[in-house]
Amino acid sequence: MINVLFADDHEMVRIGVSSYLSAQPDIDVIAEADDGTNAVELALKLKPDIILMDLVMKKMDGIEATRRIIDQWPEAKIIIVTSFLDDEKVYPALEAGATSYMLKTSKASEIAKAIRDTYEGQSILEPEVTGKLMNKMRGGKRPALHDQLTDREKEVLRLMTEGKSNQEIADDLYIALKTVKVHVSNILSKLEVHDRTQAVIYAFNQNLFK
Repeated sequence: MINVLFADDHEMVRIGVSSYLSAQPDIDVIAEADDGTNAVELALKLKPDIILMDLVMKKMDGIEATRRIIDQWPEAKIIIVTSFLDDEKVYPALEAGATSYMLKTSKASEIAKAIRDTYEGQSILEPEVTGKLMNKMRGGKRPALHDQLTDREKEVLRLMTEGKSNQEIADDLYIALKTVKVHVSNILSKLEVHDRTQAVIYAFNQNLFK
């Protein structure tokens, strides 16, 4: 079972989404939080597999809650689920350590899939979010970290920036899924980042794939 903590200050949203998720055979919503402070406390106490985090909440917003959780528990996997697509929301949330970013306009089944994919180590970004990152990150300085990547690793990274899953990358490049996972691990190590989201941000920041 994938244990989930759901933080959102709208009770009806929590009830609706939690009911759908708990009906899944592999997902269990083990706790709910109605504000950011409570979300931090429950996350650090329960150590759920996945945290669903709203951005605008009482007492403490989702960005600050994400930052505090990651500061004390770097391995936490946090999925932002919000109505906001503003530049001042998207990038700070990912920079704070969120693994994935979903919009509340997503179907419940899409959120369930994002939970499963994030649990497996992938980072899920809505297409609109990817566009925001691209616009935000263009034009930075080019450090030499990406020069260490092999041609194959650059191909894998390019497909990652397109939002492809490991299986989709394997299919596109006609290589084994296990090989893709090795490439992804090497990419993260060489770029000195912790997850796929940060690797994608790096690629956009360095304007690697015009």
